[in-house]
Amino acid sequence: MSEGIPCTWMRGGTSKGAFFLARDLPAVEAERDALLLSVMGSPDPRQIDGIGGADPLTSKVAVVSASDRPGADVDYLFLQVFVDRAVVTDRQNCGNILSGVAQFAVEKGLVRAADGRTEVAVHMVNSAQVAGVTIETPGGAVTYEGNARIDGVPGTAAPVLQNFPEAAGSTCGALLPTGNATDVFDGVAATCIDNGMPVVVLRAADLGITGYEDRADLEANGALKERLESIRRQTGPLMNLGDVEEKSVPKMTLAAPPRGGGAIATRTFIPHRCHVSIGVLGAVSVATACVLPGSTAHALAQVPDGNEKLVSVEHPSGETSVMMNVSLEDGALRVSRAAVLRTARKLFEGQVFPRCVP
Repeated sequence: MSEGIPCTWMRGGTSKGAFFLARDLPAVEAERDALLLSVMGSPDPRQIDGIGGADPLTSKVAVVSASDRPGADVDYLFLQVFVDRAVVTDRQNCGNILSGVAQFAVEKGLVRAADGRTEVAVHMVNSAQVAGVTIETPGGAVTYEGNARIDGVPGTAAPVLQNFPEAAGSTCGALLPTGNATDVFDGVAATCIDNGMPVVVLRAADLGITGYEDRADLEANGALKERLESIRRQTGPLMNLGDVEEKSVPKMTLAAPPRGGGAIATRTFIPHRCHVSIGVLGAVSVATACVLPGSTAHALAQVPDGNEKLVSVEHPSGETSVMMNVSLEDGALRVSRAAVLRTARKLFEGQVFPRCVP
């Protein structure tokens, strides 16, 4: 039998994933990725021979270690393990899985908790940015119990506040990597934006849909998915992402006027399956598009006046609120604050066993 590897399985936001200390995984990337594919049971649509949940949202990995970076407490490397392909990618962040990193770091002795609340400076290795994550630690110990509620997760839990002061252009090098608020691909207007997650925002109506369809209907729409993939591949090089055929970014978000009291309605492909909600950093990028004059989302969105805004991004499971501080400086949009409320819960920890390789 293969030797077991220490592993913690956590829900972070509306995702689930395996959390590892970096020292417990192979240092060689190819060996590490092979092990993670085995652990998750990929490639297989059911991930029947692993712990993955047969969905991109439940086939995720966090690799955590103490950080040597000035101003950071821990390093967090996010890895997306594809379900039906033998692919492990580090080309994106994940704000949902980030929701569990601070608790994991405290419980593994990487960070000392304060009595009451603890703020952990998390170096997001994928994009070399630092996020501030505040968690509840009464008596100097992590708690997962609380009254915070997020759409897409039943019940309540302890609040986790994430602030992303360094998000703009974190992956693509610029908030608007093409240099334009709007570009046109295959006759469809698109806003290519990166405020923590590379996202292409398109008006749903321009693609012949309402933007309010349920996830199953959108996933069954082969013609729509082909058009989205064509546009996605064209945007890749222009967003400084290169050939994105085998990559999980950019995400493709279809926007429509809000109808649930929020700022904008969305349906997001990640990139080939329709998201049951929306990713944390994806919501930050979409919220930024909402306040960007000339973007595909701006005319559709209903956002409050003033520099401080709460932008509610509607999605199939409800909404995600993004607290923002924005301003226009010399005609350019500047985002000085983008914070999101999340929750997390530890589900189990122990050892996970990769399959034996003859």
